[in-house]
Amino acid sequence: MSNQPLLIKNVTIYTEDEAISNGNILINNGVIQSIDRMNEESETIPEDARIIDGSEMTAIPGFIDGHIHGAYGADAMDSTEEALDTMASFLPKEGTTSFLATTMTNSTENIEKALANAENYKQKDGYAEMIGVHLEGPFVEKSKAGAQPQEHILEPDLEKFKKWQEMSGNTIRTITMAPEHDTDGSFMQELASQGVNVSAGHTDANFEGIKRAIPFGLHQLTHLCNQMNGIHHRDIGAVGAAFQLENLQAELIADGVHVAPEMLQLIYRNVGSDRLILITDAMRAKGLPDGDYELGGQPVIVSNGKAVLENGTLAGSILKMRDAAKRMLEINDADIRDIIKMTAVNPAKQVDVYDRKGSISKGKDADILLIDDDLNIQYSLCRGTIAYKGE
Repeated sequence: MSNQPLLIKNVTIYTEDEAISNGNILINNGVIQSIDRMNEESETIPEDARIIDGSEMTAIPGFIDGHIHGAYGADAMDSTEEALDTMASFLPKEGTTSFLATTMTNSTENIEKALANAENYKQKDGYAEMIGVHLEGPFVEKSKAGAQPQEHILEPDLEKFKKWQEMSGNTIRTITMAPEHDTDGSFMQELASQGVNVSAGHTDANFEGIKRAIPFGLHQLTHLCNQMNGIHHRDIGAVGAAFQLENLQAELIADGVHVAPEMLQLIYRNVGSDRLILITDAMRAKGLPDGDYELGGQPVIVSNGKAVLENGTLAGSILKMRDAAKRMLEINDADIRDIIKMTAVNPAKQVDVYDRKGSISKGKDADILLIDDDLNIQYSLCRGTIAYKGE
C-alpha cells in the first residue's frame, strides 16, 4: 500500500448507503480515512497529500473477480509467483482490484503446486490483491466436465481437501463441486463449517438435488447456465434453482457468449442484482491476440471473442470485468447501484471479506475505481495506490 496520503476531491461517491455529489475521499496508509461532502468541514488534509480532481467522475468500489484462471499469458495453474504477478498487475486496467486465483481439475500434484504457490505468494504494491483461491474441481460430474479434464475428476474426499486447505495456508475461499456426489452432505457440511463458500458447478443435479444441498451448506452456483441443467417444464434444474431459491447466489459470465443477451435479461429479471455475482472465468489468452493457447494441458483456440477446445467446448473466457459490467448496465432496469452489488458487494460478502472490501466506507481498503458516465475507468486504486490511470 502507498504511505503517501491521497485526496480525491469533487467526486460523486457511491457509499454503502447513498450517492454523495461533490464529495471528498481521504486515503491514508491504504485505507479510507474519511468521506466528506464539499460543504462539510473536512478532516485536515496532510501537506504531502497527492490530490486527484474527481470532477465529472464517479467513485465506485473496485471489482472483485471471484473466478479467474488467468490473463495476459499467465494462469494460476502455472504455479509461479510470476504468473500471479502478471495477473495481479494487469487486472486493475479492467477495474479488478481483488481476485480469487482459480485452479481447475488436474492431477493432484499440479493442484498441490498451485495451492502451495498461493500460500507463498506475496502481495505487491499497486497490484490487484489475491484474496484467496477458488478451487474449481476436481470433485465434479464427468458428464458436465466441460473444459475440466475428465481423467482427473475425483469423488469428494474430505481428507484430501483438508490437506489442500492446509497447503494453501487456508486460502481456499470457494470450491466448485457437484453436490450430487456428496450423497450424505457431510463433505459440504464440513467445508461450510470452515467458512468455505460451497458452489455447485459442473453438476448434473436437478432442482431437487440443488434444493437438498442447501441445508448442508451450498450457497452458490458456478457460472450460471454453463455445465448444469437448464430449465425444463418438468424439472427446472439448477438454473431454475437460481430463479426460485432466494438463499442461492449465482456467478454469471456476462460476455454474450456463455449466456445469450436475452438470457442475461431473463436471469437479471428473475434472480436480480442482490444475488448475482459477475465473474470473468478468464483464461490466459485474456488481453492477448487471437491464436492458440492452453488450459489445463488442453489446446485452446481463441477467435472472435471466444475460447474453445478443439471439440468446440467453451474453455473459459477472455472477458474483462469492465466489459461484463458494461453489458449488464445495458439491461433494462439495471443501474450503477446494481453493478456495484454484482461486482463488489456480493462477491465480498460471499467470501467473507466485506469487512475490508466491497464498498467505499471509512476504515475499509481503498480499492476504488473512478469512472466516467460510460463506465470507462479513469483510475484504479488498489489499497490506496494508483494502479491504473486511463489514457
